Amino acid sequence: MSSLAPIVADRKFDCVVIDDDPDICTLISTVLSKIGISSVELSSADALAGTLRNIQPSIVFLDVALDRSDAIDGIRILRQTGFDGAVQLISGKDTELLNDIKAIGERNGLRMLDPLRKPFRSEHLRRLFVDGDDVVAKAVPAKLPEPGRTEFISVEERTLVPMIDLAEAIDSHWLDMHYQPKVDLLRNHVVGAEGLARVNHPVHGILGPISFLPGASDAALRKLTEFVVRKAFLDWEVMKNAGRNLHLSVNSPVKSLIGTGLADLVRGSRPSDTDWPGLIIEVTEDEAVREFDAIGEAAVQLRIYGITLAIDDFGSGYSSFARLKQFPFSEIKLDRSFVQNCSLDPVNAGICQSIVDLARASGAACVAEGIETESDREALIRMGCTIGQGYYFGRPMSVGGLIERAAA
Repeated sequence: MSSLAPIVADRKFDCVVIDDDPDICTLISTVLSKIGISSVELSSADALAGTLRNIQPSIVFLDVALDRSDAIDGIRILRQTGFDGAVQLISGKDTELLNDIKAIGERNGLRMLDPLRKPFRSEHLRRLFVDGDDVVAKAVPAKLPEPGRTEFISVEERTLVPMIDLAEAIDSHWLDMHYQPKVDLLRNHVVGAEGLARVNHPVHGILGPISFLPGASDAALRKLTEFVVRKAFLDWEVMKNAGRNLHLSVNSPVKSLIGTGLADLVRGSRPSDTDWPGLIIEVTEDEAVREFDAIGEAAVQLRIYGITLAIDDFGSGYSSFARLKQFPFSEIKLDRSFVQNCSLDPVNAGICQSIVDLARASGAACVAEGIETESDREALIRMGCTIGQGYYFGRPMSVGGLIERAAA
């Protein structure tokens, strides 16, 4: 397909299929069309970057060995373009190689599904969408056809994910915050929550970070940090009045923490209630290392006012823990790529155990991100991890939803 732009203006594509075997592309596209899922076919990963500039698929089917490219090339492109859907590897290669490629995708921050071995049957594809991953399910129409029926529901015409200027969103007061519960793994009750910025657009509705963070200026990001900190203070008071004293956290780029502006904001607007447990600001591991000299002073100053730092996505940046422990942090967040399947994957389990031990040795809490199964929760408990979050406990929700979830 030479140009997607004219077609994209008319319809939504839910999947991209990348395989140099046209018969495989036809099989996948035909099966998916029968359950109301549209797709774009590519013979090589070379065209993927251009394709993703025009569409936002929920899933990419990616063959391992392609004409002029391979799955590793595809993974690099998906990472560079900020793809946030699911990746389904398809290949007849051996299982060990497929699992190695899957692990590379996960280390690049991608949502990698279990590889699908060739040859596969059409029913394997249908089950993937009906019974499978949460991200994949977003591509499916609200009502799927019953097995055996010959008529199928067509895909509702939807617009692509809109790109919103963050500065405009701030000036227009479109920002809001949703919260994902953080749960005591052993007692299984809510002890805190991570605040996640959202845009409540008057036309497009609730939008996640993919719609407003790419291309945002440093000034806009600084204002976003000020917003989420102030909002967390106000929302904590709402929760406290409802009988729920939860330790909240928010995300921020390191650059937004440096200087006197944030300290002044915290000094003047933090809750005065003696029950307030403080606020955690999460910074990514790679940023913490890159801005190491600047962040130490800011971390100490913020701690005066009850603000502590967490290292987010720990383990994904391959940094030196000896260096990181030189500045104060209260929490290490175990990267989801290691947490997922840690109950079965000995490599993931070993990495998780090492990070849990590092956290304990430093006196920090260890929070596991991306928990989706009971078996992984139990494995983390055995490792000594105390707190977790993920779809197993709840998706991001409103303040009212969090209060209800904490009361359950």
